[in-house]
Amino acid sequence: QVQLVESGGGSVQAGESLKLTCTASGITARVDAMAWYRQVPGKERELVAGITTRSGMTRYETSVKDRFTISRDNAKNTLYLQMNKLKPEDTAVYYCALMTALFGSPWGWGQGTQVTVSS
Repeated sequence: QVQLVESGGGSVQAGESLKLTCTASGITARVDAMAWYRQVPGKERELVAGITTRSGMTRYETSVKDRFTISRDNAKNTLYLQMNKLKPEDTAVYYCALMTALFGSPWGWGQGTQVTVSS
């Protein structure tokens, strides 16, 4: 059974940083990409950043492109999201996801971790 566990969320002031971690277990199929999504109440879940598991190719949502960095450690089955210069509009629940491809669809989710940024 696939399990994704996120950690690292919290409450910070605008301009501060957080690093999210997602640890994966129980994966028996090949995973070509992973991603971080976020969701605020009343809105659809949106992709924040994605990364391929082999080449490390990345993609970012425009508003985070120069502030967030996604990375992975395949040996540890771990995905990271370094978030710098956080803004109040980054406030959301952040989810880790397994992807069919970098520009594909999610097929596995974590339970989410709350990130709250106050001004």
